[in-house]
Amino acid sequence: MIARLRAAGLAVPALMTLAMLPVLIGLGTWQWQRLVWKQDLITKIAARASAEPQSYIATLAEFVKSGDVEYKRVRVSGTFDHNVERHLYAPTTASQGWHIYTLFKPEGGQPPLFINRGWVPDTLKDPAKRADGQVTGTVSVTGLARADQTRGLFAPADDAKGNHWYTRDTWAMRWGTEGPPPPDKLALMRLQGYAPFSLDAEAEPANPGGWPKGGTTEIKISNRHLEYVVTWYGFALTLLVVFIVYARQRLAKLKENAPLQP
Repeated sequence: MIARLRAAGLAVPALMTLAMLPVLIGLGTWQWQRLVWKQDLITKIAARASAEPQSYIATLAEFVKSGDVEYKRVRVSGTFDHNVERHLYAPTTASQGWHIYTLFKPEGGQPPLFINRGWVPDTLKDPAKRADGQVTGTVSVTGLARADQTRGLFAPADDAKGNHWYTRDTWAMRWGTEGPPPPDKLALMRLQGYAPFSLDAEAEPANPGGWPKGGTTEIKISNRHLEYVVTWYGFALTLLVVFIVYARQRLAKLKENAPLQP
């Protein structure tokens, strides 16, 4: 058989086909596994975002236990500290704009946290222009828990002094205009514990005056793994079909004792 393959000029193509098929099939199988994982993730996130809200204390305890509270629906009562308001850059197709992150102090001495109260256009970035929305007194807020972002490679540097933030980083936001202290000073400080996540406030109830507009969370999870499964398995099938057609032609010529083209 090997001698016949050599005589037909098929030894090298056969070896290359045998080497590539497992790679292509393996890539297709890996993407299938990723598809199953992504579908499970999407289902889990949808269930979390639509579930009954859980208490802030329960969410903190769950974070300590598992470290995973992303998109959990949470309800917390307390007061806003509007003196600690941070502006996260969030342009839309309609206009430039910002997400308004305000420090929230829960009842019962629980750890403070930042709440993304919603979006405002650039013209309303100054809180004095939306004074009605600067609610006072004890309020109850329901929103989705969000972890801090990892700064992207091309994300602009935050401008703490200008209160312009480009990455959801509540650890940095807590320090205000001066930014985080150097590590040597930080090591000597006794820090108040903040929540290790923020909340994206829901759209309802709306803020007085209509601003900021809550409900900013966009749950968009790319899932093109089925496309990749078809692509890799398609490459494998194409390679196999091409080799079979080519091999049949070469073997037919060998059988007819016709001159073989290199």
